[in-house]
Amino acid sequence: MKKHIYIYSPSSAIRDKAAFKRGLKRLTALGYEVEVDEAALSTHQRFAGDDETRLAAIHRAASSGADVALISRGGYGLTRILPLIDYNAVAKAITGGTQFVGFSDFTAFQMALLAKTGAVTWAGPSLAEDFGALAGADDIMEACFDDLVTGQGEGSGWRMPKAATNSIAGSIDETSEKAINDACHINDSVLWGGNLAMLASLVGTPYLPVIDGGILFIEDVGEHPYRIERMLAQLLQAGILAQQKAIIFGQFSNYKLVPHDKGYKLASVVAWLKTQVSAQVFTGFPFGHVATKVLLPVGLPVTLAVEGRDAFLLWGHRH
Repeated sequence: MKKHIYIYSPSSAIRDKAAFKRGLKRLTALGYEVEVDEAALSTHQRFAGDDETRLAAIHRAASSGADVALISRGGYGLTRILPLIDYNAVAKAITGGTQFVGFSDFTAFQMALLAKTGAVTWAGPSLAEDFGALAGADDIMEACFDDLVTGQGEGSGWRMPKAATNSIAGSIDETSEKAINDACHINDSVLWGGNLAMLASLVGTPYLPVIDGGILFIEDVGEHPYRIERMLAQLLQAGILAQQKAIIFGQFSNYKLVPHDKGYKLASVVAWLKTQVSAQVFTGFPFGHVATKVLLPVGLPVTLAVEGRDAFLLWGHRH
């Protein structure tokens, strides 16, 4: 039986309709049964329909019975309808086997759902940007998506930059590598996070979950390193980062340094953060507004293991 993918638009309007169509064609070619929500291509100002239209689309996705409810794109729009979402209906759909997948603006929905119900969602691709990419969909992303759909996903791994490893334990030799292994094995910690701007925007609201002893992953696009630091400072000063066992930097893409930065860059932000928190800090994770992205279970206890420069997030099969 073909796996059923439901496409809906809870955030910004689809501007690149060609990418939308390419995404549908790609999912169909991969053997999925694709259903498109009736309002997926709606527009109202910059949004994919007015608030009521997008809210109804979320609830239709929850009642679709699909294997995966996949957003068409991110952008902006979910924050303004968070108080109106029927979280229990979404959680019931997830219990019934519908996996909600997305990233970027979708982080607001994921955090609110986690805060209200504890339900697990998936940080992963969107239809247009990923499956509809002009250069073709990324092989790793597609493989991770297939693992989710078939219930075969067990985890994800990545190779950290040398600088990141050196900053943890100095030069790599047998002694320091053993120290890394011993210091960076974290069991049964809730994985959570997503887009950093969305996380920061939820501080002080009832839609940011309280995660004690968690593993926080972050990513963003078009944000200069000083803005990234400012948002991290907000999470730090709100007491959120002090509660985490690890902080994982995904991809921070499409920003431009300027001459008066005078050497201040993303690595400077990472170095500063390490002086502020007791949590382990890792970089280079393949997730964000980039073609190669893995899928991550948001709200699920996972194991983080680091062996030298190789890092792994493990969660086992989910059926």
